[in-house]
Amino acid sequence: MPHDQGTIPVLDLSTARRADGSFNPDFIEQLRYATHNVGFFQVTGYGAAPGQAEHLLEVIRRFFALPLEQRMKLDNRLSPHFRGYTRMGTEVTQGRADAREQIDYSPERAPVPGYPADQPFWLLQGPNLWPDEFFPELKPAAMEWAELMSSVGMELMRAIAVTLRLPEDYFDEPFQGTPAWMGKLVHYVGGVVEAAGDQGVGSHADYGFVTLLLQDDVGGLEVLPPGATEWAPVEPIEGALVVNLGEMLEVATEGYLAATIHRVQAPPPGVDRYSVPFFWSPRLDAVIDPVPLDPELKAAARGITDDPANPLLSSFGMNMLKGRMRAHPDVTERHYPDLVLPGR
Repeated sequence: MPHDQGTIPVLDLSTARRADGSFNPDFIEQLRYATHNVGFFQVTGYGAAPGQAEHLLEVIRRFFALPLEQRMKLDNRLSPHFRGYTRMGTEVTQGRADAREQIDYSPERAPVPGYPADQPFWLLQGPNLWPDEFFPELKPAAMEWAELMSSVGMELMRAIAVTLRLPEDYFDEPFQGTPAWMGKLVHYVGGVVEAAGDQGVGSHADYGFVTLLLQDDVGGLEVLPPGATEWAPVEPIEGALVVNLGEMLEVATEGYLAATIHRVQAPPPGVDRYSVPFFWSPRLDAVIDPVPLDPELKAAARGITDDPANPLLSSFGMNMLKGRMRAHPDVTERHYPDLVLPGR
């Protein structure tokens, strides 16, 4: 299947399985190409209720239109679990401010008291911050979306296992029980954050497993597939999900699966962009071992790029904590000023 660098594959998840429940070989071949050669693809037919995606984006628009003093009631600096509202320009990528504001949320669970000193990732578990008193529609829309994305993420992980010629349940265990997924409700505005310039989000690879992104029709997401020299736009498709793989899968497969670099260009001044990234992730205590690849796939693996400033860890929780601390230095300084992780 030849790849036009300017084209991101589009897969229909409703065709993933045959009538007998097994995966459709044609779908698996398309997915293998997308995950190995591009690291990005779009998915339709993923089971959203009619109007669900549009409703979620509309609710987000109305939340971010509230006065700042109301949004600040959810200030993420109040949360030791990196949850809540991040003000415009205070999340950092590649050391530079991003031109966005957002809400971060994860499963609603009780904090973990007295965790072992060598497992600081447990501090990520805890309650969310929601505007129930003054904007009660946000929580149900966001959590219903997270429930749908969890099922889509699990189905894609099973299909990815089959592309690697493994049993479809190969990746199930790390996600069982208490998966530590993370959702974001994001608003980009161009021309507001002077320090950001045209950076909506700086170039980066995701540190987890599978990212599922709902974006509106404004555009701005760009990717740099393996071996490419030019950024390729991910053109919005109404209601579709943009899917990309994270560094945990790249490391586990010695680079056979691609955690592709991507960025978001800020919209023009005065233009609003809304998106909902969802990071389907395993338990915080999951440790991801290397995936056994057959000789053909192993020969096609690209190897792992070793960046001393960004060590990739087999512990999912430690990788996630490292990413959260870098993205939100103000939260880290307020709640964990003495916590030092590898690569910091």
